[in-house]
Amino acid sequence: MTKYIDSGKKDTRSGFGAGLEELGKTNENVVALCADLIGSLKMDAFIANNPERFFQIGIAEANMMGIAAGLTIGGKIPFTGTFANFSTGRVYDQIRQSIAYSGKNVKICASHAGLTLGEDGATHQILEDIGLMKMLPGMTVINTCDYNQTKAATIAIAEHQGPVYLRFGRPKVANFTPENQKFEIGKAILLQEGSDVTIVATGHLVWEALLAAESLEKEGISAEVINIHTIKPLDDEAIVNSVKKTGCVVTAEEHNHLGGLGESVARVLAQHQPAPQEFIATNDTFGESGTPDQLMEKYGLNAAAISKAVERVVKRK
Repeated sequence: MTKYIDSGKKDTRSGFGAGLEELGKTNENVVALCADLIGSLKMDAFIANNPERFFQIGIAEANMMGIAAGLTIGGKIPFTGTFANFSTGRVYDQIRQSIAYSGKNVKICASHAGLTLGEDGATHQILEDIGLMKMLPGMTVINTCDYNQTKAATIAIAEHQGPVYLRFGRPKVANFTPENQKFEIGKAILLQEGSDVTIVATGHLVWEALLAAESLEKEGISAEVINIHTIKPLDDEAIVNSVKKTGCVVTAEEHNHLGGLGESVARVLAQHQPAPQEFIATNDTFGESGTPDQLMEKYGLNAAAISKAVERVVKRK
């Protein structure tokens, strides 16, 4: 049985808001920019306490990225806030040219990522953003799993020098990681030890992986569960060491299987520890309108789907 307990469902975007509020008190160089989505990004508290350090750009996301890049030249640490679709796809050229190419210290904070955006549908449910951002040289890519971890990550990235893409979500999900955790960029977290299969999960799929492991234990399958909150730089050592022990792996993410966490893990294993792998991710498709639970069920991004993938991959060893 998993030792992790849901302390009460919270949305990860509120974790971002709480982290940003804390930074407003502790780091005078942190400034925030938003593209007309203050409420959705939970930036209200930071703005109330630091009105002179907030810039409402309006529905002009490309301009927001350019302004953020410029603010770094004066020593500021800009945190941009909008939906993941608008944080990446709409402004990719500006991020590439003005932020990544020159290594500007911009923190691109993206809410409403993946299918769990829900009823807004395919036009807003970006499932390509991890791939887009991890391919940019020098870009750190973080995808947090719950409220507590998102808050901790938001605070941690202010101390990191260089561009960061921080991805989080809209719905209320299980909040199960420690409240006062130390967030280490690039360091995977071993949540549960196991001997038969490694489950490497990120974002909203981490809790689903723990639920799957609990179910699999009843079938006599011992699953090791790893929380990969940092997709780039990837903790290669943690993945390789686990798969050396278990002999197979299932990767789980709320993202297209092309370009996401699964492909990064496959690259590492191909180089260092070839092993059977199954992918829990969307299969080269756009999303559609529906509740988060309906969509995660239809697209096979839940504990039941992870369990079935584990059963398949164990047979391939």
